Amino acid sequence: MEEHVSMKIINPNAAGIDIGSRSHWVAIGQNEKDVREFGAFNEDLYQLSEWLKRNKIQTVAMESTGTYWQSLFAVLTAEGFEVILCNGKFTKNIKGKKTDIKDCQWIQKLHSIGLLTGSFLPDEKTEKLRTICRHRANILDAAASTSKKMQKYLRLLNLRLDVVVNDICGQTGLAIIKAICNGETNPESLAKFRHYNCRKSEQEIAKALQTNGREDYLFALKQELEMYEIFQAKIKQCDQEIERILVETIDNDDEKKQHIIDAKPHKRVNKNAPKNIDLNLFAYQYFEGVDLMAIEGMSHATVLALMSEVGLEGIKRFKTAKHFASWLRLAPNNKISGGKILSSKVPKGSSRLKIALRNAANAIGNLKDSTPLSDFFKRINFRKGRVSAISATARKLAVIIWNMVTLQIPYKNPEEYLFLDQKRKLGMIKRIQKQINKFGLSDDDLKLSTI
Repeated sequence: MEEHVSMKIINPNAAGIDIGSRSHWVAIGQNEKDVREFGAFNEDLYQLSEWLKRNKIQTVAMESTGTYWQSLFAVLTAEGFEVILCNGKFTKNIKGKKTDIKDCQWIQKLHSIGLLTGSFLPDEKTEKLRTICRHRANILDAAASTSKKMQKYLRLLNLRLDVVVNDICGQTGLAIIKAICNGETNPESLAKFRHYNCRKSEQEIAKALQTNGREDYLFALKQELEMYEIFQAKIKQCDQEIERILVETIDNDDEKKQHIIDAKPHKRVNKNAPKNIDLNLFAYQYFEGVDLMAIEGMSHATVLALMSEVGLEGIKRFKTAKHFASWLRLAPNNKISGGKILSSKVPKGSSRLKIALRNAANAIGNLKDSTPLSDFFKRINFRKGRVSAISATARKLAVIIWNMVTLQIPYKNPEEYLFLDQKRKLGMIKRIQKQINKFGLSDDDLKLSTI
């Protein structure tokens, strides 16, 4: 005789939606008549909403499938439904035949008994900034790909510009490439486009610019240069839009715009960072007087990733720093059985913010000066290797950022933050004193001389 285990219904008026590219399957119960299919057009989405209202549905659960969920999510939230957006790995169906009908019913069942939790979603302003920043990152990737193709065609033309300059898309490299595309073939004339900061002399550059004159390669080089310039123009437009969004966000908030901070000339600005934008000031105002740039290794790109991926209000939504680090997948996933830790690995998966924090951690590891974070990186690196050191330092950065933003705890300068070594010494003294007391040793036994 089979026994059925029943679970308490937490959400009685719940629906489950299986998101698709061309249609959405909706279940409001476990019977066949409780399942309907709706199209993906805007009219269909409102019909779906009306059907849910007629059936007195209050809360809806759906998977975050690609980008297909966003339009439906916007319609349902605007219509007053409580929408739970779930990660697909938490809604995996049981073994057996998989169909859209079974999937939506399974989501509805899990949601009705309260086994689904919603994913993190930023506020509207943060989402707008995130869209532009991610679009800018995609254009940067396309520009990098174009740069590699230009280098390829230069090599085929026997123009070894990559040997004499560090970056062919730098000031010297671009000037020479433009001159080549305009018909200049004389190596000495091309070498005169050398920027004064270039380490190689004009004579060395001229030796590397003796072309074989292949017309097909030259044609392809011109095409790639035009594409590169188009991408750079689009990146500039993205920078202007990012600045506009940040100015609008700060100017509409009296609490933000009152904060002023001095520039940090010691901070190196990456060439891919937004141009003509004072991110040091914008970040200080955006986070309402919290100076995240005071952390060593924190770059403009990392701060911009924080503002665009999670935002100020998003960071405050996490109850503790551990929750924030866990959401970023930077906290170890300890598996414990019988009181013993079987494994302690960082979960797979990454986000743009996690990558930004790991890049900042890697930069901290490359610091020559001794700072608390760089010393911490070096200790982990010595024990477990550089990969583990980057993960551990990135997690520490996440904890520091959460404490600074949420608890308003300022980051202490390295010269004021020297308690780590002191703590280790005090711990060593305590252990030694414990051993002395355990064995009842005196000064004479230890042969300590008092002068």
